Amino acid sequence: MFDEKKYLFENFNFNSPIQKKGIEEVEKELKIKFPPDYIDFMLKTNGGEGNIGEESYLRLWKIEVLIESNEDYLVNEFAPGLLIIGSDGGGTAYGYDFREEFPKLIEVDFIGMDIDNPNYNTYDFFKFIEYLYNY
Repeated sequence: MFDEKKYLFENFNFNSPIQKKGIEEVEKELKIKFPPDYIDFMLKTNGGEGNIGEESYLRLWKIEVLIESNEDYLVNEFAPGLLIIGSDGGGTAYGYDFREEFPKLIEVDFIGMDIDNPNYNTYDFFKFIEYLYNY
């Protein structure tokens, strides 16, 4: 899927790929399972940052900093069930809502982190990227 959607990332700078073991270690520590499309993307890129389309900016955090970054933002205190995976570089957070069996990728404001009323949500990682691209 990544190869088909590479055009979405024309102005995006990828990090170095991560090994599956690195992802599994974070999943084990957090007691979660990331969706397969997110795992596939991270295995190839381990996140990165840059423009998505003409108007959106995306910063996807490296897998190995997710735990510390979420602790720094007190996510578990303000939005239990949410795991932030990145941001727009400003006041908007992007993360997975793990309160249900199948986690949704959601967009929320950092202040408030209202996961019950996200600005956007989807189960599909690349639909989320397309949303940013077309925003």
